[in-house]
Amino acid sequence: MRQHGQTVTEFLVEEQTRGLPVDTDLIALLDHVQNACRSVASSASQGTLGTLSGFKIGTNVQGEEQKLLDVVANDIIIGTCEQSGQLCGIVSEEMEDFYKIPKWFPRGRYLLICDPLDGSSNIDVNMTIGTIFSVLRAPEERPYQTIDDFLQSGSEQVAAGYALYGPASMMVMTLGSGVHGFTLDCEAAAFVLTHRDLRIPELACEFAINSSNERFWEPPVQRYVRECIQGKAGPRGADFNMRWVASLVAEVHRILIRGGVFMYPRDSKDPSKPGRLRLMYEGNPMSMIVEQAGGAASTGRQRILDVKPESLHQRIPVILGSKAEVERLVRYHEAFDRGDDDVTFETPLFHDRSLFRTA
Repeated sequence: MRQHGQTVTEFLVEEQTRGLPVDTDLIALLDHVQNACRSVASSASQGTLGTLSGFKIGTNVQGEEQKLLDVVANDIIIGTCEQSGQLCGIVSEEMEDFYKIPKWFPRGRYLLICDPLDGSSNIDVNMTIGTIFSVLRAPEERPYQTIDDFLQSGSEQVAAGYALYGPASMMVMTLGSGVHGFTLDCEAAAFVLTHRDLRIPELACEFAINSSNERFWEPPVQRYVRECIQGKAGPRGADFNMRWVASLVAEVHRILIRGGVFMYPRDSKDPSKPGRLRLMYEGNPMSMIVEQAGGAASTGRQRILDVKPESLHQRIPVILGSKAEVERLVRYHEAFDRGDDDVTFETPLFHDRSLFRTA
C-alpha cells in the first residue's frame, strides 16, 4: 500500500500522459525548483538556530532591508536550478541584472523568474514567508540572453507557483490548466499532492490591505474599504473581516482556500512609484495562479497579465482575489476615471460631528 501521496514530479508526468502541454524539459526544471524550495524550507525552519535568518545585512537592489536568509534563499535557488540543464537565464528580486547560466552547465530553453524570499520582514516574528517563481520560454532566435528576453507579459508564462513556509510547508503551482497544492512530507522528504484543482470561493467577506496607508489611497479603493467596514448596515449588506500578513504568499494562499480580495493599490505616498509590488516577481506569477483558480487580478485599470514589462524591477498596483470583488473594484476605478460623483470620497469618521464638544 502506498504510504505517501503523489510527488510533484509524479504529478507532472501524469499530466503529460493526459496530453497536457507539459514537456519533459519543463518537468525536469520544476523538479529542480521544488528541490530548491525544499532546501529553503529547511533553512527557514531552523530560524536563528541555523543561518541567523533574521540578521540584517544591508539593503538589496530595491533599497529595501535585506536579511541573511534573503541571500541564502537566493543562493539556494540559483545554485540548484542552474544545474538543471533547462535554463539559459535567471532573474531574481535580489539581483539587479539577470544571471547567466555558466558555460560549464548545459543550456536549456527556459527562463526562471523568482522572488527567493517573500515577506522577509516576518522572519523576526516567526510568521509565514515564502518563495515565488515563474517560468518563461526563451526566444529561440537568440543564442545568448539579454534583459529584453525576460520582459514578456504575464500571459506568456508557461508555469508559475509559490512555496509557503508556515506551520506546514507547501508548494502551489499552475501550468495553465488549474492550480494544485503539494504539502512537504518531512518523512518522505518530498512535496506530495494534497490539494488538487484549487478554486477560489466565489463568495467571501474578507479583504486584505495595509490600512495605515488609507490617506494615500485613490478614492475608488477608499470607497470599497469604506463599504466593507460599514458591514450589514452599509451598501454591501454583510460584515467583512480585514486581514494583513505583510507576505504576499500568505495572502494569496488564504484567498485560494477561503476567498476574498488582496489589495496593494496605487497610492500617493511616493508619486515616483506607480505601485508597490513587482510586476515580474510578484504580480505576474500570482495573477496566473489566481486566474487559473477562477479569480481575477488587476491593477484597477488593466488586467495584470496584459501589462508589458518595461524593466526587470518594475512596480505596479495589485488587486487580486475573488472575481466578483476584483470586478467591483475595477468598476469603481472606471467610474472614478469618468468623473462620476458617486465615487467622491467623504470620510465617514465624523460626518457632522467634531472632535470637540459643543455647548
